[in-house]
Amino acid sequence: MFRLLIGTLISFCLIFNGAVEAAIKDAPERQRGEGPYQKLIIRGVNIIAGHGAPAIGPADIVIEGNTITEIKVVGYPQVPVKGERPKADDNTKEIDLTGHYVLPGFVDMHGHLGGESQGTPAEYVLKLWLAHGITTVREPGSFNGLDWTVKHQKASADNKITAPRLVPYVGFGAGKKGPFTSVRQVKNWVDDMADKGALGIKFFGDRPEYIQAAINQAKKHNMKTTMHHAQIDVVRMNALISARMGLTSMEHWYGLPEAMFEDKVIQEYPADYNYQDEQHRFGEAGKLWLQSAEPGSDKWNQVRDELIKLDFTLDPTFTIYEASRDLMRERNATWHKDYTLPSLWNFFEPSRYAHGSYWFDWTTQDEINWKRNFQRWMTFVNDYKNHGGRVTTGSDSGYIYKLYGFGYIRELELLQEAGFHPLEVIKAATIDGAEVLNMADKIGTVEVGKLADLVIVKENPLHNFKVLYGTGHFKLGDDNKPTRTEGIKYTIKDGIVYDAQQLLEDVRAMVKKAKQETK
Repeated sequence: MFRLLIGTLISFCLIFNGAVEAAIKDAPERQRGEGPYQKLIIRGVNIIAGHGAPAIGPADIVIEGNTITEIKVVGYPQVPVKGERPKADDNTKEIDLTGHYVLPGFVDMHGHLGGESQGTPAEYVLKLWLAHGITTVREPGSFNGLDWTVKHQKASADNKITAPRLVPYVGFGAGKKGPFTSVRQVKNWVDDMADKGALGIKFFGDRPEYIQAAINQAKKHNMKTTMHHAQIDVVRMNALISARMGLTSMEHWYGLPEAMFEDKVIQEYPADYNYQDEQHRFGEAGKLWLQSAEPGSDKWNQVRDELIKLDFTLDPTFTIYEASRDLMRERNATWHKDYTLPSLWNFFEPSRYAHGSYWFDWTTQDEINWKRNFQRWMTFVNDYKNHGGRVTTGSDSGYIYKLYGFGYIRELELLQEAGFHPLEVIKAATIDGAEVLNMADKIGTVEVGKLADLVIVKENPLHNFKVLYGTGHFKLGDDNKPTRTEGIKYTIKDGIVYDAQQLLEDVRAMVKKAKQETK
């Protein structure tokens, strides 16, 4: 029965939104990006390495092919460079970016590629990701079809399309016509998904013995696992139960407060609650954290410490829930005018049929409940990080008025709101995600020997993450007139230099054309 209901359970990537049967338009052949070069030298930058070190510069970065081969500090800030610098030859491309900031490419641990019901072609999503510095994306579920996702993963790995590298996870039970009826079926399914190219599994809940079997079988293939602990099944599968089974990470936050209940087993649902009514679902979810243990209590500490001991990773995706605490803010975000496709905007609008469009009668009290929910939730995530737990960054954009790329940058801001120092935010956005994906030897930091995945921005993002938005940061200029910063200048992935502003221009053109066609 549970598998028959799964289309109603998935957070912000529901199968009933058309994802499984989606005729989403493939990404076209790569037309953007220069390189990789035999040798590329980026001159005079300040480096934020990603592993927690503060910025250092000016420095020159040498890239050969797709690999960083030398990093040399060449002087001191605000004075002319006098030190010896890496030499260029006839085969060297040089870019003078004196004073700019360089960070590792960002890792979005929860990025969906949209679908037909959203009207989002792959090119639109992929370019928005790259334009916001995202060079690696975990696709948690591959709901456009695993074969389709793996095809794009391989094309990105070969740099045949303009795209971040993709890490395909598959939704538990995808491709089956009915529910699992035995552990053997589960194991065979995992084997089949591994053969087809899945690098991980995303669960939503199911019979515990089936989830345990799938986790065990996944480990044999070196596949990682994650879960959205769906409310329809969270009583028998909360975050602590699944972590004890060996689950790698969790999405969102469902399952955490349930693991910390002290005076109940099931949340306080009203008598007329119906999970299929999404205002019921999200309205009552906004009251959930305050039903769990108080911060610093024995129960709170016990759950936190055991999850950390189990090396369990939290991928909170604060950003995708933000409209619940301030709907007006999300509906009127600056970027919607030029970057949101009309079909995607229609998908966002209130509807009893579309997931995440639950604004049937969203009230002041609903927003107050969610503000309080966020406070307790953020307190746990920050406490988890402070005691040694791993926290990553994911956006889950494409739902609830959150736009690809833009939603990810907002996640950085929300981690800072939760109490993370900006350097801790960057660490969560880079090396911590790389570790979960078993890719820390290749990506996640700006270091010699790593792949050349870099984000380059003129302003200091540690001072203000808003400078990373595609729409830039709104401020008063030196001429005493309102102005906007540029946003990210370059995103480098695999040694290929993408002009982020050109990618944004491409997206604006797509949106403009779509609006003209829908008049």
